[in-house]
Amino acid sequence: MSLFSTTFQTIENGISYASQKQQTIAQNIANVDTPNYKWKTVSRTSEFRDLLHNELEAYQTDSKHIPFSGSSQRVITQQGNTSYQANGNNVDMDKEMADMAENQIYYEALVDRLNGKFNSLQTVIRGGK
Repeated sequence: MSLFSTTFQTIENGISYASQKQQTIAQNIANVDTPNYKWKTVSRTSEFRDLLHNELEAYQTDSKHIPFSGSSQRVITQQGNTSYQANGNNVDMDKEMADMAENQIYYEALVDRLNGKFNSLQTVIRGGK
């Protein structure tokens, strides 16, 4: 029996993804003038997209083990087929800033949803008060 729905885990995975994406964007911005640096991006694998729609239960070898669902997997890829600067660097600051703004909105939406879930739990614990 699960005390909470899988919503908490899905939100946690989304926040973790947003955090890793933010770190990757910050790394790209920090290396905007580094010669031959190629920008990186974080993408979700198909397993993570499936997790958003279907809960993947891990195999338990003993009934006393704590049940848990599959973890999200992300892939960091380096985009090396372009060059925007004479030094071989391909970081596009406009794109990075737009990606950062989009990621921030995504992160804030997840945190807002998580706060809503906790507020609902708090209302239930207080008996509707």
